[in-house]
Amino acid sequence: MEAGPRDDAQVGPALDGFLLRGRATPTPRQLEEVGVRADSLREVTAVEFLRAMEEESYDILVLALVGGGVQAMLHGLKRVWENRTSRPVVVTGYVGVVYEKLADGLLLRHGADLVLANSRQDADRFRAVYDGVGADASSVTEVALPFLGGAAYEGEHTPYTVVFAAQPSVPENRKDRTYLLNRLVQHARRHPEREVLLKLRSKPGEHTTHIEELPYQKLVQRLDPPANFRLVYGNMGEVLDRTDLLVTVSSTAALESLHRRVPTVVLTDLGVREALGNHHFVGSGCLASWDQLDAGHRPVPDTEWVARQGVVADGSYESAFDVARERIAKLLGRPGGLPPLAPYYTPVTAPGYLPGILARHHLGPDGTPLPGAPAADKDPGPVRQIVRRAARGAYRHGVQRVAPVIRRMGEL
Repeated sequence: MEAGPRDDAQVGPALDGFLLRGRATPTPRQLEEVGVRADSLREVTAVEFLRAMEEESYDILVLALVGGGVQAMLHGLKRVWENRTSRPVVVTGYVGVVYEKLADGLLLRHGADLVLANSRQDADRFRAVYDGVGADASSVTEVALPFLGGAAYEGEHTPYTVVFAAQPSVPENRKDRTYLLNRLVQHARRHPEREVLLKLRSKPGEHTTHIEELPYQKLVQRLDPPANFRLVYGNMGEVLDRTDLLVTVSSTAALESLHRRVPTVVLTDLGVREALGNHHFVGSGCLASWDQLDAGHRPVPDTEWVARQGVVADGSYESAFDVARERIAKLLGRPGGLPPLAPYYTPVTAPGYLPGILARHHLGPDGTPLPGAPAADKDPGPVRQIVRRAARGAYRHGVQRVAPVIRRMGEL
């Protein structure tokens, strides 16, 4: 999203949103849950977005994309702003826990003016990666996790509520996901006086950054859960308002829960492994198994570990973003404007990697749109909108239904 100045009749900054068209384009429901209202919102291709950035003027540009998308936009923006005397401050970072592809994801984000690190631990790791490859690390800026909030836990609810926060890609295989689902249902049967909720990130047909091939909604249809077991969607903060025990494999929901002092468990049933992401919670004091939970065990979080994770449970959350605000203000007031964007990856440093990343967004090695790149639709008609929705639906059907079948056939 981009923030630009309003006219004299307006109060506060203007906020324009650009949704990059693709498999993870958020749905209206998902946008509604964010809680931030944009003054304008439009869905664009990468080339359309860059054209808008060339023609329009903003103060701050936030690139809220996966790493490859950020890198492509940085190179495209460098090209479209090359003849301008001023440009926006470019900000990027991560939404949650960074437990995989640390070097890859960071170097793809290098070149932004601010790379936000959501914790003291991440800031240290980010600078170490940039320093280690000889890249400028001054962009790394420590903040806190961006989605924390809500009232602190004050004691048990009626009924006592257990919430399992599911993830779209962890674990990946049917056996492990079925195991977790069975244990959750068994817990509900053992404790009929409790409410047991399976918190799902997206409804069928919706996508997040990670593709979900085996949705829990489909797996649960094979079971016969008791009446005190329910599926829930919606904002995680609202679910935590009534949670007495948050259980997950490695979801960032665990950090939201810890911020609010809700009892929190990171499961060890499937092992503590990098592939699951729960290795990130080593030292947290939150690791436990379903057997331990069923027996009444309640982990106690390690306060020092929590403090290093961007979980500001001491009441200082609002001030955690002051350094980022000060850096942005300083950059906006820099005499002579900002220098050109300078990503670490260039055709010289990564000639076998960068062109492919840019080509996925229809950009050449220098950030210029490739011949045949999708043209902008100023106002796509109803027929084109229907075709786009149908194409996206067909893609998701292929990912969720067809692709798994083909893989299973290949294993025969």
